[in-house]
Amino acid sequence: MMQNAFLAEQPAALLSCETVRPSPELSVIVPTFNEAPNVELVVGALVASLRGIDWEVIFVDDDSPDGTTNAVRLIARGDGRVRCIRRIGRRGLAGASIEGMLSSSAPVIAIMDGDMQHDVSLLPEMLRRIRAGDDLVIASRFYRSGSAADGLSRTRLGGSRIATQLARRLLHIDVSDPMSGYFAIRRPAFEALAPRLSTQGFKILMDILASTKQPLRTSEMPLRFRPRQHGLSKLDNLVAAEYLSLLLAKLTGDLLSLRFVLFVLIGGSGVVVHLAVLKMALAGGLAFSLAQMTAAYVAMTGNFFLNNILTYRDRRLKGWRLMSGLASFWVVCSLGVIANVGAGQLVHEQVSRWWVAGLAGAGLGAVFNYVATSMFTWRAR
Repeated sequence: MMQNAFLAEQPAALLSCETVRPSPELSVIVPTFNEAPNVELVVGALVASLRGIDWEVIFVDDDSPDGTTNAVRLIARGDGRVRCIRRIGRRGLAGASIEGMLSSSAPVIAIMDGDMQHDVSLLPEMLRRIRAGDDLVIASRFYRSGSAADGLSRTRLGGSRIATQLARRLLHIDVSDPMSGYFAIRRPAFEALAPRLSTQGFKILMDILASTKQPLRTSEMPLRFRPRQHGLSKLDNLVAAEYLSLLLAKLTGDLLSLRFVLFVLIGGSGVVVHLAVLKMALAGGLAFSLAQMTAAYVAMTGNFFLNNILTYRDRRLKGWRLMSGLASFWVVCSLGVIANVGAGQLVHEQVSRWWVAGLAGAGLGAVFNYVATSMFTWRAR
């Protein structure tokens, strides 16, 4: 009905074109990185499972070096339901998912992995439930007969359960698997939330559930998580830090961004490094001023590489730009020390408590470093 109403409003010249056809009812978004061997498997599974449904699949590829984009385009030449978005200079599953969803005009959008761990045969039931009135349908590894034992190691399974409990308790998300990467959502519901979603990290479903002001009509269905068919998992040990940062960002009502929280957490770890190096340098007989400078630049260097890997992984510096980035980071953070000391001194003159002045200085220094490094060291290209 919606599609017919839309077509009725279009100019007659447009409607007379034989090439005009309505958008599909279902768009399946598949974020990929180095998934070339799986592309044909995913498309084949969709063809077999979605008979009688008007659908499309949009692969959103983060410029994979293994030729994933070419694998998609080879199939797309013979099948108009297959599309590809190649992202250059941008990385991350959440950002890829959001970009793919925003490129779709279908009334229903589904997100799934490209590694065949998600059961494509669940899609028709997901679509049926949204047709019946649901806003969001989640394929859950922990709902009824669902299982993650075949697709996750014992360590990752335990970590996923802990993360789920944290999300449920701290963010009051009342679903069994807020960490799931397989779900379908009504497009207007997603469009309303899109401006508040983070493009960083991997847990877009949790972000959606935590960002909605009005509860979405949600249902769950069991998912038996499968082993990967080809390639390596895109998840790594840094995902835990990204998850905790997203949790903190949502607990503050997005007052603190995910990227800023990561930056501050890494800065906190740098304090520990600084003190450890300072102690060793003093024990080695260095004068305090020289030991302090050594410790500061060792900590700054460690912070730079951690931020490059984690906080700015979507803008990661490589090659010669890594060295120039390190130099600019040293300069910016040195200026940040000046901002830190100046703010601390100003507050100390007004408030006698040293720790209040220290926190004020550290806070302003952190904000200055974050803003300045975003503009100069890891500026968006």
